[in-house]
Amino acid sequence: MNPLTMSLVLTTMMLGTLLVMTNSHWFLIWMGFEMNMLAIIPLLTKEHNPRSTEAATKYFLTQSTASMLLMAAVFVNLLHTGHWTVMKPINLTACAMMTMALTMKLGLTPFHFWVPEVTQGIPLMSGLILLTWQKLAPLSILYIILPYMNTDILMIMALMSVAVGGWGGLNQTQMRKIMAYSSIAHMGWMAAVMIYNPSMTLLNLYLYIPMTITMFMLLMMNSTTTMNTLSLTSNKMPLITIFLLITLMSLGGLPPLTGFMPKWLIIQEMMKNNNIFMSTTMTLLALLNLYFYTRIMYITSLTMFPTMNNMKMKWQHANTKKMKHLPSMIIVSTMILPLMPMIMILE
Repeated sequence: MNPLTMSLVLTTMMLGTLLVMTNSHWFLIWMGFEMNMLAIIPLLTKEHNPRSTEAATKYFLTQSTASMLLMAAVFVNLLHTGHWTVMKPINLTACAMMTMALTMKLGLTPFHFWVPEVTQGIPLMSGLILLTWQKLAPLSILYIILPYMNTDILMIMALMSVAVGGWGGLNQTQMRKIMAYSSIAHMGWMAAVMIYNPSMTLLNLYLYIPMTITMFMLLMMNSTTTMNTLSLTSNKMPLITIFLLITLMSLGGLPPLTGFMPKWLIIQEMMKNNNIFMSTTMTLLALLNLYFYTRIMYITSLTMFPTMNNMKMKWQHANTKKMKHLPSMIIVSTMILPLMPMIMILE
């Protein structure tokens, strides 16, 4: 893509998100969502092939439906309350429609079907943006309308998201789909704790984004999109393979890695609020995610011969992609757990 076009697209996408997060007028928020959606379409179709076109079309249809629902909710709220301000009381019908629109944009169950399909059909860099940056705007609005929401519905959607994120990734061989289901499960954890402690949701988001960025950087470094090609990296780049496996374990929430911190704090917060059944169920469902991450570890490190073929010469081309920030991202994604007492004090 032309550098000027790329810079224009990225600037518009970021401005759309910032417009949503910094405004208190519903029409400007809707406009920010539209700017963000239209700007990311060229990034999804950066590689011109039928799969990326199909993925971009699915994304456009889903997001435009969510935007239509959001605007309908804004008009219903305007008719009942007579104002466009976000922070004022919201009509219950409008709030239900807004919740549906925002969860559709986030990819929470039962509106999750587009996430794996779109992520699978687009390049790794576009998938990274889709699973990290695109979550910021809907989560910020969900955070604002939380006092007027039906918390029971949000809790059911959160539990379903954790379950679908675990079950959906079990039989996958495509790394992008696995990361998509991982994103659905993490969104479920964030939605579950948002009811009791919204700041805990932000902490989960702050840790989820670096872990996802690290994982995608490692995949981009190896140009890896499937488990089959991932299994070759143990001979080609053994150190990178070790880091990739540790990052996967952190995403799964295995102690003593960074990913254990948000799950630990969320379970603790839910137990404090006497929601023992929900926290126990979500903990058991988290084992499903851990299982398919462990499956990737097994395929990567335990199913390859010591050499790629009988010849000792390296038949693959040397990697030319340089990731300058990869070491620091790996440290953030795996070694922050000892800082948890300090983080809790800052909260």
